[in-house]
Amino acid sequence: MSRTFRHGVHPAGHKEATERLPIERMPFVARYTVPLSQHTGAPARPVVAAGRRVTRGETIAEAAGFVSTTLHAPVDGRVVAIAPRPHPSGRLVEAIEIEADPYSPQRFPGNGASAPLDPAALSDEQFVAEVQRAGLVGMGGAAFPTHVKYRLPEGRRIERLIVNGCECEPYLTSDHRLMVERAADVVRGAEIVAARLGVEETVFGVEINKADAIAALERATAGRQRMRVVPLEVKYPQGAEKMLIRAVYGLEVPSGKLPLDVGVLVNNVATMTAIADWFDRRRPLVERVVTVAGPGVRRPSNLLVPVGTPVRAVLEHCGGLDESTREVVMGGPMMGAPLASLDVPVVKGTSGLLAFTEAEARLPTEYTCIKCGRCVEACPQFLNPSRLGRLGRAGRWEEMLAYHAMDCVECGSCSFACPSGIPIVQLIRVAKGALREKAAREKVS
Repeated sequence: MSRTFRHGVHPAGHKEATERLPIERMPFVARYTVPLSQHTGAPARPVVAAGRRVTRGETIAEAAGFVSTTLHAPVDGRVVAIAPRPHPSGRLVEAIEIEADPYSPQRFPGNGASAPLDPAALSDEQFVAEVQRAGLVGMGGAAFPTHVKYRLPEGRRIERLIVNGCECEPYLTSDHRLMVERAADVVRGAEIVAARLGVEETVFGVEINKADAIAALERATAGRQRMRVVPLEVKYPQGAEKMLIRAVYGLEVPSGKLPLDVGVLVNNVATMTAIADWFDRRRPLVERVVTVAGPGVRRPSNLLVPVGTPVRAVLEHCGGLDESTREVVMGGPMMGAPLASLDVPVVKGTSGLLAFTEAEARLPTEYTCIKCGRCVEACPQFLNPSRLGRLGRAGRWEEMLAYHAMDCVECGSCSFACPSGIPIVQLIRVAKGALREKAAREKVS
């Protein structure tokens, strides 16, 4: 029997268009824009200048603090500008613009045959520094710098590592294909992290609608001690950290606490693959797998895309958009963000590009709350989303703290379940942003 957590919702999967499509490489384009801010924390600091020639995988920006990470050139080429450029967030963000060398084969130095780095030969601090140097972030969408999770506070330890292969958002299949096509590297990355942190057990959590991925991981883990694959029920948001921990171990992460507080670390399968790429091949994170799908895309695909590639170029490679397309979302339909422009780049956290027609993009008509309680039944955090939404709409943000607003994972299950079409999660998200800004101002003053 497959495991799961309580509450949640069951949106239609819509994965059939891409779940069997092998990963193909996105052709290299003429120009790339690499934002200095594409991860949680401080923007990276440029170490190149306009006019400088760079090679693929070369460091072009260094971490500007501990909660920050390194950026690398996605292609051989020339830096043409370091200036504000459109960002997927809708803002103008400082970025490094690179003109690709049209005559370069765009291979890694040494054709990717660099000598591997033995993680066992490193101290804990050296290991953390290497992961930061590789530019690794959580690739499930949050883009939290991976190395931060690996520096444990004094006296704390990780007992269990969960590798997240749920990919519970509709349409997305990039992680699915990685597990099928690169299962050995997923397991290798997990093996490196598990050995470094001294965990007692590594679990690969995968929803049961990915039978081929489960089979591939079971083959890759065969004979390995303290590693197992756990099939999970198909439910959203199964891949959220706290839900995944509940589903696998039945453990509750206390309000305001982190997985570390229950001795668990959660990493995405794509992040584990990137760990293997860095230590075994010395390849930094300069490209990632992106699912291109949705009713408005002419040729759905799973593409290996260099970071910095314009979204417009990716969509054109997939046959362009249908004339009826009204919206392109970066990420999944539940937690992703609509793009204001197609001239923004793919970033490290881009798991998907989804094109929706008028029928899917149209906002539902909003009606008065009928007090049905469906949002409460859907919330995996056992909050009262209806009350939080009403307080948020009234601007009574301080009062929301008493109802644990900051425990909301913004999964959107409440809005999905609401028969009145109330944008509950958006109201909560705005309030949480305002509360964080207020707390930051008070900290400075």
